[in-house]
Amino acid sequence: MTVTLVLPPRLTASARALRDAAHRRGLRTVRLPTFEVPAGLRAGHLHAGPSFADAVAPVLGIAPLEAPADWLARLPREYTRREILVMPIREAYALRRPVFVKSPNDKEVPARVYTDGSRLPGPDAVDPDTPVLVCDVVGFETEYRLYLLDGTVHTGSRYASRGRLALGPLSDEAAAFGADLLDGCGHTLPTAIVVDVGTVDGHWAVIEANAAWASGMYASDPQRALDTVLRAAGPAAALTSRDRPFVRSTARATGVVRAE
Repeated sequence: MTVTLVLPPRLTASARALRDAAHRRGLRTVRLPTFEVPAGLRAGHLHAGPSFADAVAPVLGIAPLEAPADWLARLPREYTRREILVMPIREAYALRRPVFVKSPNDKEVPARVYTDGSRLPGPDAVDPDTPVLVCDVVGFETEYRLYLLDGTVHTGSRYASRGRLALGPLSDEAAAFGADLLDGCGHTLPTAIVVDVGTVDGHWAVIEANAAWASGMYASDPQRALDTVLRAAGPAAALTSRDRPFVRSTARATGVVRAE
């Protein structure tokens, strides 16, 4: 059985919208009942969370793309407007001030403000060498999701205002900031990725990068979001040298992507 897009057992609203967009395009999809790939299934793309992707992508020869774990921490301050560090969680335990902490590309460490490092998940729950992003606590006034494809802002939408869900169209200002980010730092990202941006104290700033294959669409255009997802999690055999360094590490470890 050959399909284009593989989906996980539980479908989010975004997954359903992408599935419907794929069908309108004449593409085939399949929703797996478990994380196990049925014998004979062939597929080139997926949209799902990291755990599902780690189980399914290597079996199907799919290469999921993501930003480097330290990407946000390496951005110039002009793009972040706050201090951002990447460190093993064992070092973050020593922090004695409120910080926003998250896993770079997973949900192993819940993304939220911790009053200090003692509130982080302990070594009984998380490997002490697990990298985390540690950020200054700031309040974003508006927040937008940008789907970036081939060096352009392909689609996007507003998703929050003053910390509350507030779906809306992509503003010209958010798109312009995304274009500026691509001009300055586009080479540090894969050709297909999601980046969240927002305003803090009246200035535009990058919030975080997310894998397009694991991101919610909010009010983005489904067809254009699908364009990005198909590139962000496609056949390993079709990888370009440009995107090879951005393949998720679990796919590398299982031999989906081999050195040329």
